[in-house]
Amino acid sequence: QVQLAESGGGLVQTGGSLRLSCTVSGGTLSRYTMAWFRQAPGKEREIVAAIWYSGGTIYYRDSVKGRFTLSRGNTKSTMFLQMNSLKPEDTAVYYCAACPRCILSSFTGTNAPYDHWGQGTQVTVSS
Repeated sequence: QVQLAESGGGLVQTGGSLRLSCTVSGGTLSRYTMAWFRQAPGKEREIVAAIWYSGGTIYYRDSVKGRFTLSRGNTKSTMFLQMNSLKPEDTAVYYCAACPRCILSSFTGTNAPYDHWGQGTQVTVSS
């Protein structure tokens, strides 16, 4: 059974940086299409960034392009989200998720089948 665990959240001032980590156990990271989602209070969950399992395609939502960077670690069991120039609107619970059945044409879509989820880590950006 694949299990995901996020870490690295916290409180930071506007313009600051945080690095989130997602550790995968019970499976091999490179076999899954992976993504970072976030959910702010009173808002729907949204995809922030995603990487196709081969690593050849990385997606970022427009609001984080140029500020956030998704990467996979050398250990092949950890995924990162480097978040720079943070804004108050980035405040949310951030989740990592794994998709064993995604297809390339729709892995960033609302209904993409991300079957495995971590517990989430809180990111708070103060103004």
